Amino acid sequence: MAHAIRMETTGGPEVLRWQEYDPGDPGPGEVRVVHEAIGLNFIDVYHRTGLYPVPALPVVPGLEGAGIVDMVGAGVTEFARGDRVAYAGVPLGAYAEVRCMPAHRLVRLPDEIACRQAAAMMLRGMTARYLLKGCFTVKAGDTILIHAAAGGVGSIVCQWAKHIGATIIGTVGSREKAEEARNCGCTHPILYRDTDFVGAVREITGGQGVDVVYDSVGQATFMQSLDCLRPLGTMVSFGQSSGPVPPLDLGVLAARGSLFLTRPSLMHYTARREDLLAHARDLFEVVVAGAVKIRIGQEYRLQDAARAHRDLEARKTTGSTILLP
Repeated sequence: MAHAIRMETTGGPEVLRWQEYDPGDPGPGEVRVVHEAIGLNFIDVYHRTGLYPVPALPVVPGLEGAGIVDMVGAGVTEFARGDRVAYAGVPLGAYAEVRCMPAHRLVRLPDEIACRQAAAMMLRGMTARYLLKGCFTVKAGDTILIHAAAGGVGSIVCQWAKHIGATIIGTVGSREKAEEARNCGCTHPILYRDTDFVGAVREITGGQGVDVVYDSVGQATFMQSLDCLRPLGTMVSFGQSSGPVPPLDLGVLAARGSLFLTRPSLMHYTARREDLLAHARDLFEVVVAGAVKIRIGQEYRLQDAARAHRDLEARKTTGSTILLP
């Protein structure tokens, strides 16, 4: 019998329980994947706590993984037994040794990318792709601000934006993380605990502000992030690790320079098969070329997922984190 992490209720990390689990055989349009690695993401915490409701309980959480196809269901022609595949997105169910999932949500891995590397990069990397090429098209010469610049998404955004030719300002929580962000291409790391990052951004940009802010922190940084933008700049709020952003008077956007605001989701940007494949193709291209390097900062056994969640919430992790069945 296979095993999985299941949660019967929402709450703290203790609700994540290692249990026997039968994935069953794939139905029509599905494949069964034997995981080699599973990605850990902050959205997993949101699902665990109930901040983002899950369709039903009990549930196997997790949105990202990579492994080997061992069985295909009726009507599946794009994949075969033995194919190396990866995915990021719904449906939930990644925290399992084996799982069935819709074939149209999978992508085939290039030979140059290992399953562990794929599990560490699919969700974060495709998120970086829509941030840099979807919400706002970053061009050479642009100046961007990315919060949590040493984190899983932040480290990829820094490398990719440097490859494009942008100037990157990033906030970090320690000198060690500042060095990590700098190594990823962050031009100006800012220690947000020691420095007023709004003032620092204004000084760096000569008072002009940045073209775009990428904010996954939410409540603690949202209004200050708006103050970092140039007139007609774009605010991308794509997470809320510090809590949800309170209701906003839209007049604030006009008062600060006719700003643009978006709250995107990878699920929407990759809902169509062709868009999913485009995001994966662009990500694989920069990784295979060496422009973006995926650093696995931590590895945990899948059965230790609760400990991994505690470390993630305590901001003890850097780069990407994977769970190993």
